[in-house]
Amino acid sequence: MKEHGRSLSLDAAIEAKLIAAAALCDWRAKSFELFRDVVVLMRETGMRNERELYRIRIENIDWTNKLIFVPDSKTPSGRRRVPMSNRVLALLRVRCGDRSEGWVFPSVRSGSGHLTSVGKLFRQAREKAGLGKDLVLYCSRHDFGTRMLRRTRNLAAVMDVMGHKDLRTAMRYQHPNWTSFATHSTQCK
Repeated sequence: MKEHGRSLSLDAAIEAKLIAAAALCDWRAKSFELFRDVVVLMRETGMRNERELYRIRIENIDWTNKLIFVPDSKTPSGRRRVPMSNRVLALLRVRCGDRSEGWVFPSVRSGSGHLTSVGKLFRQAREKAGLGKDLVLYCSRHDFGTRMLRRTRNLAAVMDVMGHKDLRTAMRYQHPNWTSFATHSTQCK
């Protein structure tokens, strides 16, 4: 499948607006918690939502080394380990509780046994927050890649963590208003 680029970023301010709006929606508490956790995890891990995030299994979480193993992705290079921030670690500890195996996002209504979408919840929260329809959950993946590249200036690391094999795909996270990598590396020598 071709991955479509996103120019929008689901940044910290948008995350806060979405979660505040979701709190005003007439949802069950579990739906709100699910939505909040998915939005936070998408922003903090850069994982693809349907193929990776919703399919996290507890046995694929390395609590000690703060890593999530992604055994299956869109491409063979997508098989990887994703680092967990302290925020992700805390969220997953609460979500998983005492369980040592199974889906992080189980769903009894899904034939697969795990969550398959939060699209309806996302659209409701986005509308309640007054945000444009061009903002989709996947925009948080772009935000993650952009932040990681901005912090590390290490394109290879970004490619590895996000499961990219093609340099052109990863280059989307470099924005024109930044100093170029060539200039930056010349200045650092």
